[in-house]
Amino acid sequence: MLDSLSLIVVAPEIFLLVMTCVILLVDLGVTSRLRGLTHLLSLCTLAVTAWLCAQAALSGETHYAFGRMFVSDPMGNWLKAFAAIAMAVTLVYGRPYAADRDMLRGGELFTLSLFSLLGIFIMVSGSNLLLVYLGLELLTLSSYALVALRRDNAKATEAAMKYFVLGAMASGFLLYGLSMIYGATGSLDINEVFKAISAGRIKHEVLVFGLVFVVAGLAFKLGAVPFHMWIPDVYQGAPTAITLMIGAAPELAAFGIVIRLLVEGMMPLAIDWQQMLVVLGVASLLVGNLAAIAQTNLKRMLAYSTIAQMGFVVLGLAAGVVGGVSTNAATAYSASMFYVVTYVLTTLATFGIILLLAREGFESEEIADLAGLNQRSPLYAGIMAICMFSLAGVPPLVGFYAKLSVLQSLVASGAGFHMGLAIFAVLASLIGAFYYLRVVKVMYFDAPITASTVAAPADVRVVLSINGALVLILGIVPGGLMTLCSEAIIRTLAG
Repeated sequence: MLDSLSLIVVAPEIFLLVMTCVILLVDLGVTSRLRGLTHLLSLCTLAVTAWLCAQAALSGETHYAFGRMFVSDPMGNWLKAFAAIAMAVTLVYGRPYAADRDMLRGGELFTLSLFSLLGIFIMVSGSNLLLVYLGLELLTLSSYALVALRRDNAKATEAAMKYFVLGAMASGFLLYGLSMIYGATGSLDINEVFKAISAGRIKHEVLVFGLVFVVAGLAFKLGAVPFHMWIPDVYQGAPTAITLMIGAAPELAAFGIVIRLLVEGMMPLAIDWQQMLVVLGVASLLVGNLAAIAQTNLKRMLAYSTIAQMGFVVLGLAAGVVGGVSTNAATAYSASMFYVVTYVLTTLATFGIILLLAREGFESEEIADLAGLNQRSPLYAGIMAICMFSLAGVPPLVGFYAKLSVLQSLVASGAGFHMGLAIFAVLASLIGAFYYLRVVKVMYFDAPITASTVAAPADVRVVLSINGALVLILGIVPGGLMTLCSEAIIRTLAG
């Protein structure tokens, strides 16, 4: 572990911020016809940022900067690299959709997405309660503006208002909880908070009360029940490109902030927050899967699917501790990290197909809009089927291995009630398989609603094909990614 004030530690963040400002200035001087320049600069920025994060992660070292407010460690750097890649893929998929809906009159789509990514980076690398909250606010404020980007669309404006009101309430919960933790421990530094709790130099009642508010705020960001109310409405109302933007990369940030606050900061209180996570995970699996069955809108169904998928992540996090003592923690946390990364990968391909099928004046949001897709485009129907099977946990796709790794961590924890949780999770997945397989049935066995073939720009076609192939390949040979997640967690916790 090295403590450094060197700006090299924050090189990805500095580069991302500087380039975002450059792109903002360049965009002022280009017309709508030359908006492709802004798009290209954004993609180049994301590619270099991902490379910088990956290089820092491969070093395997932990560095601190700015008075130990900022930490650069393997877990954080890999999450940031994956988030940058996810944002780049989102911009590739979303640009044709945005162009058809006059969302590229200015460069707001690109600059706001880069600012939201910067918020993700600060959240993931924050080693100070204040810095974590500032990163969260940068992400959420950018997201509110992105959802409302189509100012003349009533559904998007309504979704943005709902997102803003509920998001502000959740941010208030989190800030109130963090302030109580500061009051109980006397420090904003996450490492000092851990030491104060371990040494017993705390006001326990105040700390546990603050912990409840922190978990509530984190549950909102994860989309866990009962703090899930915003997800279906925002997913459905936001432009589909923005739905993907808020449903992919931010999930990586939510995982990172949970590890920072609960595991690194409040592990001695694990017996308290573990019970809350178990309740959140069970409720998310139950409500998410049951509600998704009743949906006919594809985006709304995927919103409830997200809630159910996050239930698995939360259970994986809960499996890392038993009775307040770390038990097989690295395995459990790495399983959750693997789950989040592969879920984001699958979500990118799923919404990529939806964006591809959307045309000017037609959103392709209903499940029925996929009818007969196999007859119109076997390739894209195959990619969508792979994604649905993966989300359902069908082998040999990556979603199966992700679910299996979480279930194994639950069983390996040794707690009797964790075995019951594993059984419940399997049963919930069986319920979830129904609505995923219904989408496959509609694509392959229903009559097509139009005879037109599906055309895609070359960059979208290439990226989408690679995306779909990775969902299959990582399911067949998951060892590399699983090892990467495991080593990142082990090195981070050891640091």
